[in-house]
Amino acid sequence: MKDTNYTSKKNLALILIIASLGYFVDIYDLVIFSIVRTQSLKDIGIAEDAIRESGMYIINMQMAGLLIGGFIWGTLGDKYGRLKVLFGSILLYSVANIANGFVHNVDAYAIIRLIAGIGLAGELGAGITLVSESMSKEKRGYGTMIVAGIGVLGAAAAFFVAEYFSWRNAYFTGGGMGLLLLLLRVGMLESGMFKKASHNEDVVKGNFFMLFGKRERGLRYIYCICISLPIWFVVGILITQAPELGKALGATETLSAGRGIMLCYIGTSLGEVIAGLIAQWSRSRRLSLAIFHIMSVIVVCLYLGSHGITPERFAVLAFLMGFSVGYWASFITIASEQFGTNLRATATTTAPNFVRGALIPVTFLFEFLVRQYDIISAGYIVMLLLTGIALFALWRLKESFGKDLDFVEG
Repeated sequence: MKDTNYTSKKNLALILIIASLGYFVDIYDLVIFSIVRTQSLKDIGIAEDAIRESGMYIINMQMAGLLIGGFIWGTLGDKYGRLKVLFGSILLYSVANIANGFVHNVDAYAIIRLIAGIGLAGELGAGITLVSESMSKEKRGYGTMIVAGIGVLGAAAAFFVAEYFSWRNAYFTGGGMGLLLLLLRVGMLESGMFKKASHNEDVVKGNFFMLFGKRERGLRYIYCICISLPIWFVVGILITQAPELGKALGATETLSAGRGIMLCYIGTSLGEVIAGLIAQWSRSRRLSLAIFHIMSVIVVCLYLGSHGITPERFAVLAFLMGFSVGYWASFITIASEQFGTNLRATATTTAPNFVRGALIPVTFLFEFLVRQYDIISAGYIVMLLLTGIALFALWRLKESFGKDLDFVEG
């Protein structure tokens, strides 16, 4: 008898295409500020010596929005369905990005990035949840690998758009792509597992605090967050602040954060595929993540030790750093597989946004260490600390490869 939890091949193909394109637009809009940071802040009248501080304020507001949005969209996804979250989140961040093209001061810039962050928080978690619940337990890793491998190329698109058009038009482009994507989503079907669980009125759905109702479940959730902490430190600080790090390393020329982000995400796209394949071949997501964590420490140390770094060497290292943190989809798949259908969207949406939001305290720690030592030493210390936490959390989590997802949390 055919398992009705899994969808038809035609609808599955549609789900994979839309989830991949959705993540593509999500990543474009997520990194566009990091790419246009310097030029956009100069254009609205920020002095050159204040650009770094103003940029950190705006990126922290965006990350705060991701945290807030994680709560909103995660609970809505378990209460009302994955598709409603996909529609609502993309509409919000598309409108916000269009509005970003009209800003003329830092506070307006920051507030709109906060709103955009709230919208961006719902896209990937809902998409991965829908893909995971629509595929068989043996093959769902391939589905999330495809979504991530295609999606992260949105960063490359953001770089090229910003390279050839003004920063305001780059924001308009991101918002426009999101609105077009809404039209493609017409006709998608809801997850069979969600529909089955939604008919059971005795099951509590979308209650974030239920994640901490049991000690074991709460620790499971915290470990899911911790296994991916190094990613946004690498992208959000080590790559984004490439001009400042390059200066401290005695770079032969000013390093381009925009080019670094593009190459980082191209590397990440390849890394997502390789991480997914390792997990499928070894039947272990934990092993795949452990390999990539060790690799990322090695590459970051090579970057921070590159005295007299050239733009060409930075380009190679940015690509390799991106490749080494290309386990985002594997991390979200693990989070999705750890929890029952009634809490899956909540966990899968909030966990990655807590990771993104964790960049705020990580930034404060990094800035504190920069003042105590220097920017290079701070980079070493924070990277080693975050990787140590991630490996410990990974060791504490149970392997979830091939786990049956048709269950609910009591």
